Amino acid sequence: MRVLVVEDETALAQVLRAGLVDEGFAVDVQHTGTDGLWAATENPYDVIVLDIMLPGLNGYEVCRRLRSQGVWTPVLMLTAKDGEYDQADAFDLGADDYLVKPFSFVVLVARLRALVRRGAPARPVVLTAGDLTVDPARRQVSRAGQAVRVTAREFALLEFLMRHRGDVVSKRQIIDNVWDAHFDGDPNIVEVYVGYLRRKIDQPFGRRAIQTERGMGYRLAADGG
Repeated sequence: MRVLVVEDETALAQVLRAGLVDEGFAVDVQHTGTDGLWAATENPYDVIVLDIMLPGLNGYEVCRRLRSQGVWTPVLMLTAKDGEYDQADAFDLGADDYLVKPFSFVVLVARLRALVRRGAPARPVVLTAGDLTVDPARRQVSRAGQAVRVTAREFALLEFLMRHRGDVVSKRQIIDNVWDAHFDGDPNIVEVYVGYLRRKIDQPFGRRAIQTERGMGYRLAADGG
């Protein structure tokens, strides 16, 4: 099993290399995000261990670029950051697992073996409705061949609507899936974000993809409006 370790702390990188070699891995080490990205795109690996705080490019950006280039090698991120939003960001950008420093080497090896057994995930299908496309892997939206810039929350809302295109979804369903089931803020936040999306994917193109079904919720037209 071939593993790429991208870690800028030299001592830790050496410990990881030695330990993984003892466990039967073939190990390559890079110390910057730029070098790690190059190695991961130029060589076949079974799994990648990727630190987040790296010189050159941080781990988030390395992971994002790998996925945007169609590299689906499983990625386990290492970080000293332990916030739930940091973990969410890692997963949103295509990471497959996450360990917080300091970590157990035994647990690291177990997780790497699990990722290798699972293999590279299949590339998510690009969602389309007419000339409106949403690429969940690359986190990209386009309309009529033109890229449309959206925020993370706008993307999550649009992806949910696209996955249910042609169907009416209630405001409660949207909140549960795009925010979370314990959200206790103003439910009218959904209307606000629907408005944001309409101004980006509909109005500039003369379309009406996102339709309001009075008293029921919203529907994204299957034909893209």
